[in-house]
Amino acid sequence: MNGFPPAPGEQVTLANWRTAPFHRWGFQHVRELVPSADIPNDRHTVWELPRAPRDLPLGDLTATDTDGLVILQHGRMVFEHYANGMTAASPHILMSVSKSMLAIVVGILEARGQLDLAKPVTEVIPELKGTGYRGATIRQLLDMRVGVDFNEDYLATSGSIVAYRKATGWNPLGAGDKPSDLRAFFQELTGSDGLHGGRFHYVSPNTDLLGWVIERSAGVRYADLLSELLWRPMGAEHSAYITVDRLGAPRCAGGMCMTTRDLARVGQLIVDGGKRAGKQVLPSGWIEDLFDLGDPQAWDQGPFVQYYPGLPMHYRSKWYVVRGDRPLLFGMGIHGQNLFIDRAAGIVIAKFSSQAMPLDAPRMALTTALVEQVRNLLGAQG
Repeated sequence: MNGFPPAPGEQVTLANWRTAPFHRWGFQHVRELVPSADIPNDRHTVWELPRAPRDLPLGDLTATDTDGLVILQHGRMVFEHYANGMTAASPHILMSVSKSMLAIVVGILEARGQLDLAKPVTEVIPELKGTGYRGATIRQLLDMRVGVDFNEDYLATSGSIVAYRKATGWNPLGAGDKPSDLRAFFQELTGSDGLHGGRFHYVSPNTDLLGWVIERSAGVRYADLLSELLWRPMGAEHSAYITVDRLGAPRCAGGMCMTTRDLARVGQLIVDGGKRAGKQVLPSGWIEDLFDLGDPQAWDQGPFVQYYPGLPMHYRSKWYVVRGDRPLLFGMGIHGQNLFIDRAAGIVIAKFSSQAMPLDAPRMALTTALVEQVRNLLGAQG
């Protein structure tokens, strides 16, 4: 996007912003392409991250197309790196780590008694009684265990996922297409491909539907809730934002954008048991639930086992957990977005990337190895 205007072949547009090489610019300038809602911070209560640089020989970070990387240990910033024009103040799209942010809001609302996770979704959103969501609970939406028929094929050029992207404003309309929106799109998901409460079945619209559930239950716009419940009390350094459709419905499944340092702050909040400046921001019981109550059998029957071969894992409330003696909590988004949390060692790794493929097994394996390298190096250094 150099020039005034850039040459036609170099312009990032709604049609190409998620494809290489345009995505390197697009992932850092989403609000210039898709409508968005601001998530304000409070500049008077910023959570300072003291610097304590460590010698971390991490090798070539371009191998995983890293745009931003921040590593914390015990609340101190031990490593920071930026590339592809990104800076400490640049917001970057989270993709599906946005789902993990939504789960934090759910946990807070549940603790306040504003959300009953055992309640059927259609009790809150009766408009969907005739869809594949009938009979599903809010908890099953949260754990991706709803048997709704939807093919999450990121490379598809037609079908339900393309209609979904057009409804969210992420894809341009084609010739003859009528404008749609997220809430109308849910009416199209009428089929079932399994039992509710069965296998881990990754369907991004489930999280957008949870956004609708949250807004209706709380009576507050989702972006405003994020600011009120998380962004301001956490002490975010910069405002975040989230993409919205043409009627203002938030893209909770993948549209949140923030800086790398602020993503790391979310991780540190979890390391600190949900407390910030002596106040309980996140319920500690919600954090324990993430680690303790996932179903490894449901995970083993799901689609992502191939990307984490041999690891004992579960998925709970939009977060992934590697189980065992050294449990690792993480959020994951396509094209290489991650937040890793080693609670016992006090390590947080926030990583933004611009990988060309949505799911790239070799690069995901390199990232897994990088995380283990960091955990071992910092553990040895104390």
